[in-house]
Amino acid sequence: MHVAKSHILVVDDDTRLRSLLQRYLRDNDFFVSVAKDAAEARSMLKFYDFDLLIVDIMMPNETGLELLKSIRRDNAVPVILLTAMGETSDRIGGLELGADDYIAKPFEPKELVLRINNIIKRSSVDRSVAQDKLNLGTCAFDLNKKELISENGKIIHITPVEQSLLIILGQKLAQVFSREKLAEMLGAGQSPRSIDVQIARLRRKVEGDSKNPRYLQTVRGKGYMLISD
Repeated sequence: MHVAKSHILVVDDDTRLRSLLQRYLRDNDFFVSVAKDAAEARSMLKFYDFDLLIVDIMMPNETGLELLKSIRRDNAVPVILLTAMGETSDRIGGLELGADDYIAKPFEPKELVLRINNIIKRSSVDRSVAQDKLNLGTCAFDLNKKELISENGKIIHITPVEQSLLIILGQKLAQVFSREKLAEMLGAGQSPRSIDVQIARLRRKVEGDSKNPRYLQTVRGKGYMLISD
């Protein structure tokens, strides 16, 4: 079964570095798009839901820090900044603006991949989302409190794994996640078969008819996705 790849956007005015990063990251099983400047990156962000951005600080017209500041107004996508060795103040400024990490040039590509994987793994569950609640018919899931609440205000017990499933699927509504990808993201000894069991249990709590699910849907041959009201 196909496992969804993470989609990364590389923003750098250096044509050679963009090309090298694109090739290396693709060889490490990522989808990779590139932008030559902040304007092109902003245009792409309107049409694509990226899992992570790699942004060079020193770019003409609009710097990476200026781009990061504008992104953070309405987008929590993880960002790694590329900096020159002596740009200590820019690194601090970037972290203050909401960068998730920075790496100084020249850098070891393997280190960059490790940082990317760590950030994506962490953000897949912990990244805050713009929507506070998922409305699921007769109940709602509070993404901040991680509580499933019935229409009469009572809390419905769900396990930590079920909480994580709702957060992962709720962050990207209507996006299909394979059983293997969900097991990988949940960790803690999960397997594709255990994901089926967890989904079945969760459906009994959120669906009016668990045999004909409206919200936790199965996409035949691909995996699961969540749709809210």
